[in-house]
Amino acid sequence: MVGGAGETSYASNSKFQEKALLMTKPVLDDAIGGVYKSLHPAKMVVADLGCSSGSNTFVVMSEVLDVVGDLRRSLQERQEPPEIQFFLNDLPGNDFNHVFRCLGEYKRKVEQEKGNLLVPYYVVGVPGSFYGRLFPRRSVHFFHCSGSLNWLSQVPQGLDTERGASLNNTNIYITETSPPEVVKAYQRQFQRDLSEFLRCRYAELSYEGRLVISFGGRKSNCPTYGQMRHLWGLLAEALNALVLEGMIEEDKLVTFNLPRYAPSMEEVKAVIHGDGLFDVEEAQVFEANWDAFDDSDDDSAAFDSDLSGKNVSKYVRAAVQPLISEQFGDAILDELFARYAANVSRHLLQQKTKHSVFVISLKKKNESHLTAG
Repeated sequence: MVGGAGETSYASNSKFQEKALLMTKPVLDDAIGGVYKSLHPAKMVVADLGCSSGSNTFVVMSEVLDVVGDLRRSLQERQEPPEIQFFLNDLPGNDFNHVFRCLGEYKRKVEQEKGNLLVPYYVVGVPGSFYGRLFPRRSVHFFHCSGSLNWLSQVPQGLDTERGASLNNTNIYITETSPPEVVKAYQRQFQRDLSEFLRCRYAELSYEGRLVISFGGRKSNCPTYGQMRHLWGLLAEALNALVLEGMIEEDKLVTFNLPRYAPSMEEVKAVIHGDGLFDVEEAQVFEANWDAFDDSDDDSAAFDSDLSGKNVSKYVRAAVQPLISEQFGDAILDELFARYAANVSRHLLQQKTKHSVFVISLKKKNESHLTAG
C-alpha cells in the first residue's frame, strides 16, 4: 500500500475498507464475545493481520475494547479487567511509522470517551507475512484479517509457456479471454495460500480461539465472471492504451500479472473443510457499491459517474501503485490512473457495479479430537 498520509496514500483512500469493516461488525462482535465468554482470560491476546496504516487500523482494536467492556458490565464482573495485548501485523514494507504516529491520538480519544471504563491494553507492531508463522503456539486468543487474503503470496506460477511467452497476453488478471491454464494457476495459488494461512493460525490459536476473515469474493462459481474481472480489466485497458501510445513497453505489460484473487464462497469453504482445522461458525456475503462514497441501494439512482470513477481510481491506486511503479516506473502514474478513472466512470454508467464482501467466523477445533481422528 502507499504509505504516509498524502493525497494518494492508503490512509487517505481507504473508505471502502472502512465500509467493509462496519458491514462485518456484527460477525466480528459475536466472535470476540465468544472468545471472552468461553475463556474469561486474565490476559487476552488479539492479532490484526494485514493491518496496513491509517484510521482503519484501530477499528478492530476499538471493537475488542467495546465488546469486552460491555460484556464485563452486563455480566457484573467484579474481578480486575483483563489486560489486552494487540499485535498489528503487516509486511515489513508497511508504513508502521504512520501507524504509531496515529496511535497516540487514538489513545487520547479513547481515554476521553471511556474514562474509568477503559479496559487496559497494549499495542505492538509485528512485521512479516501471514502466510507463515508469526506467533508462538497457542498464544493468541483472537485473529482478525480484513481485505488482505485477496493478496496472494506471489504471482501464480504457470502463467508462461515453456518458451517464456505469456499465456495471459496483455491481461493483468483473469478475464473471459484468459486460457484455462491461467485460471487454474490462480486457483491453485489461492488454495495453497489459504491452506497455509489456516495451518499457521491453527498452530498459534489457543483453545477456544477464534478467527474472523473478510475479503472480496465473487458470487459466481465461474472465475472468469464476477466484478473483479471488470475492476482489473479496466486498469488493463488503461495500460494497453499507454502501450499503443508508446508510453510503456508492451513486453512489460505482457509480463505483468496481479498477485490477487477473488474466490467464490464454495472455493473458500472447500479449503476450510479440506484442512479440517476449523469449524465455520458464521459465513455471510455483503454487497457494497464500488464507490464507497455512494450509499444508495437503488441501482438506477442518479449519481455522479465521473466522481465515482475518480473515487474508485484513488483507492485502487493506493493499493497497487507500488506494483505499478516497480514494473512501469513512476512517470506514468498520474496519466494511468486518470485514464483508469475515466474507464471506471464509463463502466458505471452502463452497470452500477457492486463488490461482494465475504466474512467468515471460524472456531479452532479441539486438538485432541483431531489427533484421535
